[in-house]
Amino acid sequence: MPKQSIGLVGIGVMGRSLALNFERNGFGVAAYDRTPEDLTAWLEGPAAGKNIVPAASCEELAASLESPRKVLLMVPAGAPVDAVIESLTPHLESGDIIIDGGNSHFADTARRVESLRAEGIRFIGMGVSGGEEGALWGPSMMPGGAREAWDDVSAMFKKIAARTGDGVACCDWIGEGGAGHFVKMVHNGIEYGDMQLICEVYDVMRRGLGMSNDAMREVFAEWNGGELESYLIEITRDILGTKDDSGEYVVDKILDAAGQKGTGMWTAINALELGQPLTLIGEAVFARNLSAIKEERVEAARTLGDAAGATKIEVSDADAADGYAAFIDDLRSALYAAKIVSYAQGYQLMRAAAVEHGWKLDYGAVALVWRGGCIIRSAFLGDIKKAYEREPDLVNLLLDPFFSDAMARCEAGWRRVVGAAVAAGIPTPAMSSALAFFDGYRAARLPANLLQAQRDYFGAHTYERIDGARGEFHHTDWQAGKVD
Repeated sequence: MPKQSIGLVGIGVMGRSLALNFERNGFGVAAYDRTPEDLTAWLEGPAAGKNIVPAASCEELAASLESPRKVLLMVPAGAPVDAVIESLTPHLESGDIIIDGGNSHFADTARRVESLRAEGIRFIGMGVSGGEEGALWGPSMMPGGAREAWDDVSAMFKKIAARTGDGVACCDWIGEGGAGHFVKMVHNGIEYGDMQLICEVYDVMRRGLGMSNDAMREVFAEWNGGELESYLIEITRDILGTKDDSGEYVVDKILDAAGQKGTGMWTAINALELGQPLTLIGEAVFARNLSAIKEERVEAARTLGDAAGATKIEVSDADAADGYAAFIDDLRSALYAAKIVSYAQGYQLMRAAAVEHGWKLDYGAVALVWRGGCIIRSAFLGDIKKAYEREPDLVNLLLDPFFSDAMARCEAGWRRVVGAAVAAGIPTPAMSSALAFFDGYRAARLPANLLQAQRDYFGAHTYERIDGARGEFHHTDWQAGKVD
């Protein structure tokens, strides 16, 4: 029997979709799953007649592959990945390649790269985004790890990847060690932020303006034809127009308790570790946490009163004929401006991590990889790529002329939306924190001088002076100098 091009461990939703994608593009697949019944059912169902062969063990999987062997792992992050590697490596040879396509933590990936390199095995940690449909028809992929392995697998992965409008594969080498999974982690953090911002806009429309699902759907449909064009805006439009068999809107029947798998939390934690103000993504994670305590919130609403939407948003120049047209345009501005801040913060984190870990990240290329196939794909990413083409060492997206002009254009409407939401008791944590960051980032002077004085007062932590050199520290005997 001819040897297969690639082995795949884990026939879950993503694994089986990727297997069919490989096979459709001319690559024979050997598949192994720890639940043989699931593998058999799939091979006799959707994968019937395809060039996909089953393997009963890791040993059998390795024996069925052409050299150098290439094995893609699509298993849950953490211990399951290490368990598969431990079972697989005795049956591999020096020069063979293992690719982890799950949502692994970047530090685990860096560890695996080095430990497997010592055994002669080349390891790639590759973030994959796009969900089931993307995996089947073309995902966005972010490979990193053992650079020496990339030449042997790049053609294969670029063949199955999503493509931009001009045909460029949304798959490119990110960097050494855990760089690929780090960039995927930031992608997921930005995804958390984008989703939360859209939900906040929906809440303002629904409870603040009293708009119907049909009216909101029309707004999102219009927005998807402009600067906000994106996959998440598109699916929000579709969600708002979907009804069940009884003719009622499905979205209205869904419990308001959000789930999460942890990658957004990882992003926020890493931002704290690197001292980066990733405020919007942090608030998006906390918003999911708050939603999850549903029963506690219901009790709090009884005790404290539910203010959200109790006061409708009134806009003086509202046009009743088209549903608060001026304020709807303000909402578009607020969403766009906050989205810019979200990406600016995400790129800030990547820059800090690149310094910390010695990675040479191509920030324009990262935007290109995200341009198609992934959950955060949008026209907006093309503007980010252009910004880094203009200035490869750009410190922050907000300083690029295109984005600084956009912020100036959107700022007034953004402020009106946040103010109106606060007055109406509608929480907008991500949008509000983005505005606070924007104001703080461009403030030449912040009240941290008082904070440093407080620290010096109770802990003698010292401070720098505005009339001295940076790095020169002072201490005051505050008790001796205080005025009675």
